[in-house]
Amino acid sequence: MSEILHNGSAPRLPRQVADAYVDDLIALDPITGTYLGVAASSSRLPDFSPAGRAAVAELARETLARLDAAESAPGADSDAERRCARLLRERLTAELAVHEADEDLCAVSNIHSPAHSVREIFSLTPADTDEDWAAIAERLRAVPAAFDGYRESLGLGLERGLYGGPRATTTMIGQLTTWAGQDGSEAPFFEGFAAAGPDSLRAELDTAAAGATAAVIGLRDWMTSVYAPAVEGRPDTVGRERYARWSRFFNGTDLDLDEAYAYGWSEYHRLLAEMKSEAAKILPGAGPWEVLKHLDEHGAHIEGVDEVQAWLQGLMDEVIENLDGTHFELAERVRKVESRIAPPGGPAAPYYTSPSEDFSRPGRTWLPTMGLTRFPVYDLVSTWYHEGVPGHHLQLAQWTHVADQLSRYQATVGMVSANAEGWALYAERLMDELGYLKDAEQRLGYLDCQMMRAARVIVDIGMHVGLQIPADSPFHPGETWTVDLAQEFFGLHSGRPADFVESELTRYLSMPGQAIGYKLGERAWLLGRDNARAAHGDSFDLKAWHMAALSQGSLGLDDLVDELSKL
Repeated sequence: MSEILHNGSAPRLPRQVADAYVDDLIALDPITGTYLGVAASSSRLPDFSPAGRAAVAELARETLARLDAAESAPGADSDAERRCARLLRERLTAELAVHEADEDLCAVSNIHSPAHSVREIFSLTPADTDEDWAAIAERLRAVPAAFDGYRESLGLGLERGLYGGPRATTTMIGQLTTWAGQDGSEAPFFEGFAAAGPDSLRAELDTAAAGATAAVIGLRDWMTSVYAPAVEGRPDTVGRERYARWSRFFNGTDLDLDEAYAYGWSEYHRLLAEMKSEAAKILPGAGPWEVLKHLDEHGAHIEGVDEVQAWLQGLMDEVIENLDGTHFELAERVRKVESRIAPPGGPAAPYYTSPSEDFSRPGRTWLPTMGLTRFPVYDLVSTWYHEGVPGHHLQLAQWTHVADQLSRYQATVGMVSANAEGWALYAERLMDELGYLKDAEQRLGYLDCQMMRAARVIVDIGMHVGLQIPADSPFHPGETWTVDLAQEFFGLHSGRPADFVESELTRYLSMPGQAIGYKLGERAWLLGRDNARAAHGDSFDLKAWHMAALSQGSLGLDDLVDELSKL
């Protein structure tokens, strides 16, 4: 436990309790430490065994007990302490509900598993000096134990009748094969990563990387021979009870799932009408997805991987230059964001990684190329408003910038997925409102992104909970959702290629309740803005509201609308 808890004097106020929790969590989870920029974490990996997961859960229980006392302390009723206490209690309670249902024992995914966390963290581990590379060598040597712990958890899950989905299992086996360099597309991931290290550590790095690759192969072979046969024929979906638990975890609220499902359909119909109107400006008489396929071949595009990385960097730099001082007020260190190409063998969707706490590692956007060298612009502009600026980067970098005014917890590990994804989708809409989608191609691409998020609400809730398709739907009216119907629906209502659709659906199946947070989070942000605008009338200042909203740290959807409305 952290020093502040060892010296016999427990923290007095909720923000102190929250920050002590972060210190203690980093000791158990050095991957979190690396995300935050803690140098001492660079050589270690977490214990993903049942015992390791139990230690994290016990820390959450102890922290909640300390929070009980802290909330009655003098000064705990201030707005800053109150917001932090509400977030900490909600997050730890939701995390414990997931742990106590043994969800740790069936964590198989194409994007969000211990194995993925181990692989991804090497891309963020400092690698500038010989000392950094010595720590990397030690972290590489820790990979086999981390994978063994993960396999132990999955094995216990099998003993208890807890199964990851067959589809996610098959996908993950394929990813492990890619990471091992055995599918012919790339060198082994860990060995390729270690090759950039200094000659002075060459033998040590090569040996450690080979051991990490062997661990990847061992996990892949065990999943192929033991895990996959055990889960074959099991459902990929989770049912209403498990879905509600995961929905609370990802959204920070107990949703009315039927209301959310109906909202998804209402957005579907609204967006479909807009897409038809925009598509007619490009190819009169053609439907939206026919036009998007046309744009794949004949629309504006960037040729080359290096070229698209540079183009995306230029796009973000231009938006920062244009929005800073007009719609946002950005600190110099928040203005820096980097465009990167994602390593192969991961999911198809782009993503963002936050800056370290001291900004020595800036925020970064990551583009998976999926082997492509030609990139249609319509598909990129709105997505980079989401992943980069003014989306994830402005929110999460601003949280980091004002962490000393909040708490370390609110600015980092307390992040609620639906809050962050909702802001990023709001950012896409904001850029449309401000006129930055310069032509019909880009605006149709934006609407396609919006439609994808509405479709997520429909299929994610529909297939996991087993709801009926409405009678007024143009797609299989009155039928009950299945995974096959979800894939067909998503494919018919997305301009993305088939491999992207496949990757997305596998993600929804293995992360139930996460994908709905984009649209539902955006709804919360828009409602909060509308309420604040109504309260202030003509004196409403959008720039001031944006900066206040981005400086209050993480909130679950239970609290987000309320707090945004007061700004």
